[in-house]
Amino acid sequence: MAPPNDPANSIFHFLKSSERQNLFELVDGKLCVRNVPLLTEIPSNVTFKSFSSICQSSDAPLPLFERVQSMSFKGGFLGFNKEESSDRLMNSLGKLSGRDFLSIFRFKTWWSTQWVGNSGSDLQMETQWIMFDVPEIMSYAVIIPIIEGKFRSAFHPGTDGHVMISAESGSTQAKTSSFDAIAYVHVSENPYNIMKEAYSAIRVHLDTFKLLEEKSVPPLVNKFGWCTWDAFYLTVEPTGIWHGLKEFSDGGISPRFLIIDDGWQSINFDGQNPNEDAKNLVLGGTQMTARLHRFDECEKFRKYKSGSMLEPDSPPFDPKKPKMLISKAIEIEFAEKARNKAAQSGINDLSQYDVKIEKLKRELDEMFGGEEEITSSQGCVNTSCKSENFGLKAFTRDLRTNFKGLDDIYVWHALCGAWGGVRPGTTHLDSNIVPCKLSPGLSGTMDDLAVVKIVEGSIGLVHPDQAEDFYDSMHSYLSKVGITGVKVDVIHTLEYVSEDYGGRVDLAKAYYKGLSKSLAKNFNGTGLISSMQQCNDFFLVGTQQISIGRVGDDFWFQDPNGDPMGVYWLQGVHMIHCAYNSMWMGQFIQPDWDMFQSDHLCAKFHAGSRAICGGPVYVSDSVGGHDFDLLKKLVFPDGTIPKCIHFALPTRDCLFKNPLFDSKTILKIWNFNKYGGVLGAFNCQGAGWDPKEQRIKGYSHCYKPISGSIHVSDIEWDQKKEATEMGEAEEYAVYFSEAEKLTVTMCNSDAIPITIQPSTFEIFSFVPIKKLVRALKFAPIGLTNMFNSGGTIQGLVYNETSVDIEVKGGGNFLAYSSMSPKKCFLNGAEVGFNWSENGKLGLYLPWIEESGGISSVTFVF
Repeated sequence: MAPPNDPANSIFHFLKSSERQNLFELVDGKLCVRNVPLLTEIPSNVTFKSFSSICQSSDAPLPLFERVQSMSFKGGFLGFNKEESSDRLMNSLGKLSGRDFLSIFRFKTWWSTQWVGNSGSDLQMETQWIMFDVPEIMSYAVIIPIIEGKFRSAFHPGTDGHVMISAESGSTQAKTSSFDAIAYVHVSENPYNIMKEAYSAIRVHLDTFKLLEEKSVPPLVNKFGWCTWDAFYLTVEPTGIWHGLKEFSDGGISPRFLIIDDGWQSINFDGQNPNEDAKNLVLGGTQMTARLHRFDECEKFRKYKSGSMLEPDSPPFDPKKPKMLISKAIEIEFAEKARNKAAQSGINDLSQYDVKIEKLKRELDEMFGGEEEITSSQGCVNTSCKSENFGLKAFTRDLRTNFKGLDDIYVWHALCGAWGGVRPGTTHLDSNIVPCKLSPGLSGTMDDLAVVKIVEGSIGLVHPDQAEDFYDSMHSYLSKVGITGVKVDVIHTLEYVSEDYGGRVDLAKAYYKGLSKSLAKNFNGTGLISSMQQCNDFFLVGTQQISIGRVGDDFWFQDPNGDPMGVYWLQGVHMIHCAYNSMWMGQFIQPDWDMFQSDHLCAKFHAGSRAICGGPVYVSDSVGGHDFDLLKKLVFPDGTIPKCIHFALPTRDCLFKNPLFDSKTILKIWNFNKYGGVLGAFNCQGAGWDPKEQRIKGYSHCYKPISGSIHVSDIEWDQKKEATEMGEAEEYAVYFSEAEKLTVTMCNSDAIPITIQPSTFEIFSFVPIKKLVRALKFAPIGLTNMFNSGGTIQGLVYNETSVDIEVKGGGNFLAYSSMSPKKCFLNGAEVGFNWSENGKLGLYLPWIEESGGISSVTFVF
């Protein structure tokens, strides 16, 4: 058989797909799909070309290539031409009016979120895609801005309903005047299929990334972990990490992965001794102008001595100290904000502010207490010391010795090394300080301290020709000292510094090529979590190897701008980011819903969403700040999780609604377990994007109970082959996790009415009912002490007069059974059970360590 890029193969598929007429047509200034206008008043310089006329060959795997070609009549490319060349071109794609749309836009350089409207003027700047509701033909259409040559594109709002496309290179040295395929359009009868089909077509066309279906994901997606960020911020150090892991272990939950977040690297500031680490950093922001000056760990980790935490007189740790340091650092931050506000208001004498800030900084230094100088003599601080008995290698070895089951230890780093890149002259690499230049499109994003600081300090950029060497230098060292992966953050800074490097697309390709090679070489090809990456540049050129990434903004435990209600409403905003971003990001990467803190006021709200998100579950609890009862509803004792088999997505009736501040929409997300479906209903109302103020703010009048309904058809059973048959059942057992209620519904029953209180949720497990002998009806629910009860069912076999079930976990097992069993066997031994005439069948299952927590249950009828 000819390979997919063979001309003969291409011609065959071109002829085959051409047998069907394209469903799109650009005629008389209108872009129509099956004769229904999507865009009108389209300028004459805009073109539409069929998929097959643009893409006739590809390096994609043959089955994928054939699949895309078979559907090529459902899509095509938009282009435009201008009279003059430029590095940034704007053009109308036509007028959008009176048609509901769902979109994703960048509200910060690094983060994207959902937005809805019905006019091109409703769009927000830096929109990454637009999905249209086309009820006239019971279909959906999508327009996706992509890359062409050295240019990437995004949508912007225009006047009088026009949709504007911006194509930019990021370099005045890279110019053009025309495009053949700068955006892709596609149509489908299914809003979930349309994302799969459209991004598959773009993948085949561009050959610059791979779909999630083509890649492996890291093992940690099935596990529970701990991230150090909110626990310590930049004060993270070995003793605190050790005590944190010990608390989890003592509490009956063992993290299977650890992420040592920002604070472990060797960084310093311009003007400081290039061979010394910056000292006494606490909050994010204070490190954002610092640069990497060596690739190994900073002094507080280098001085760790092997076995020191295993000895009876191990170094003490005061769990109050990180919180005290953080509290004092916040005081400094507020004092500096007050000074800046005073300066902006025209006050000339700022001495009182300066005096206060200096006083607070001295107090912070005193709280650190010269600790580093006192304890450094106990360990290895000499830069030439590479003993096996010191540093990260000794620390990771001791962690694995003491905490059995700790499979993965990841560390954080920025895409450019540190927030401020690599300090010139401190490594063997060619690094130069490059001033930052922001795209005009980012003028519509909200104020961001990270952007302010990075622009202030510029970036120490390693030359793109050395990108492979750069990442391998970092990662090969980390791999040798026991680190199994990295969390790569601050990804979208490259667009700031692309002027002299061929533009943002070329610079990104060079960096991601080097990163991908290092990932394959040093971390088994999967050990990388991408973060602060939510822009199409990254997804279209950076995901050849990367297979997991964040789909939401950071977990904020309170509003950084001081709104006391932010502790509540920011949590719903986070869920909206994650649910809607997963629609497109889930085509490239495994969605990661980020960490949260189990003792937060809305911890249960977060836990409910993580339980059915389909990704890893991890927290950033402070030492001494855990709710183990809550965590045990998410995590098995061995640190694994009852994970769904897909990634969670919003239901159809949420797609073109505003679940944040329309005062009427409940966020509903669907997913699958091995033997049933699951729906989550979350009241996220109370906050959202304000286009005028260009920020996310509270809408307190929306923070109230919301009513809606759920139905088995809300679950998209056809989105996974294994789930299709489950969606064909006539009858389902439905379990309400929070109400602890079991009911039965038919596939054609009326929707079940629900009311959800603010910042709360309900999880509904839908399990197909099986009809057995003598009119017996049966459906296993699972362990009801877990949020995702259905995820605990590992095996299910229906026999003529019995049912065999494999269950993971310990606790209260529940099933629906229309008749009482005659006998019940647990791991081969007959045991008692409880049955009531309403169909509830239950028994208690112990956690059996020797069997990996798996219990075999048999009911005989």
